[in-house]
Amino acid sequence: METVIIKTPLGFTEICGDKNGISKIHVMDEEFEISSKTPKALKEAVTQLQEYFEGKRTDFSFKINPSGTDFQQKVWQELLNIPYGKTCSYLDLSKKIGDVKAIRAVASANGKNPLWIVVPCHRIIGSDGSLTGYAGGLWRKKWLLEHENPVKQESLF
Repeated sequence: METVIIKTPLGFTEICGDKNGISKIHVMDEEFEISSKTPKALKEAVTQLQEYFEGKRTDFSFKINPSGTDFQQKVWQELLNIPYGKTCSYLDLSKKIGDVKAIRAVASANGKNPLWIVVPCHRIIGSDGSLTGYAGGLWRKKWLLEHENPVKQESLF
């Protein structure tokens, strides 16, 4: 497993993976030393994340390889279907995986998502439109949603 640490607008981010794909991307609250070299297996992920933060990318095409239970994998796969700039509630996500009663399990799987931003768990909100729990902190969730759906100023003329 290879690792690289990059700096993003939301903090230092660790990316882990190998030739089989990226298995973990997470943001850290502490300061870390930025990696001086990026392993070949991680270069595309680093480039695409940088493009995302620059507003030049709305989806990711590098290979992912997250580790989780079958149920977690099912939830994470469904998260990948939420378009850039859109949100979905935990209830809607439960319905999409075919079990409306699994809302708590869906929320738990969402919280264990190992691929920050790429598997867009930040796009899940409460049924009432509220920003609900987020492992990276609600301020980061708010930032990401605003980044993906900035308020456009209408022209006055």
